[in-house]
Amino acid sequence: MSTWILLRGLARESRHWGRFPEGFAQMVPEARVVLLELPGNGDLHGEATGPPAGWRCRSDGAGYPPPYHLLAMSLGGMVATAWAAAHPEEIAACVLVNTSWRPPITACPQACKPCGLPGRPETRERRIFQLTTRLAPASDELIRDWAAIRVARPVSAGNAWRQLIAAARFRAPQAAPAPTLVLAGGGDRLVDPRCSAEIARRWHCPLATHPTAGHDLPLDDGDWVARQVAEWCSGQVRQS
Repeated sequence: MSTWILLRGLARESRHWGRFPEGFAQMVPEARVVLLELPGNGDLHGEATGPPAGWRCRSDGAGYPPPYHLLAMSLGGMVATAWAAAHPEEIAACVLVNTSWRPPITACPQACKPCGLPGRPETRERRIFQLTTRLAPASDELIRDWAAIRVARPVSAGNAWRQLIAAARFRAPQAAPAPTLVLAGGGDRLVDPRCSAEIARRWHCPLATHPTAGHDLPLDDGDWVARQVAEWCSGQVRQS
């Protein structure tokens, strides 16, 4: 089996994947899915976020030996890239979802205010939902779940800003550090899809763009994401 480590993005944690990991494991052959947190998020919300070079995730926490396949979204894509560049022997492949490099092309100024949205937790999470999705139905239950996560394992304003600054300063290697598939949501209102296109162009790696999905592509159309990965693993995705 192949161990797939899933990494979320700015000020988000493993619970925000929702049901995607289960569906991914069913659609991608021989996939063993492991969810890990970035320092400052989730179970690690009490830790201070450092620079990306130090964000190599605790591979021993996966419980399985390398090499790993990384599926990483947004800021998590930068972490995956840094990890693969620093420890190529540990990484078999990367799937980068709606990520960006310096300088990031943001489609919405609210991208710079991850913890500055006003109001109650439910109000903040509903606004994040509106910013990051295009296809997923608005669900009061989902918003309540996200609000509960915010209350139970809050990301400090300091950690959120450190993550944002680290993302703005991140510099990717000139060549892909591991075999890479780039996925983008054509309707992403948070990070311009041109960021993904530029990564694929520079690294000469395959790019698949969902015509209408938003920034949280796994939530908008998780089956599409899993299908693209499964086809890529089987050699059916053509290089960009």
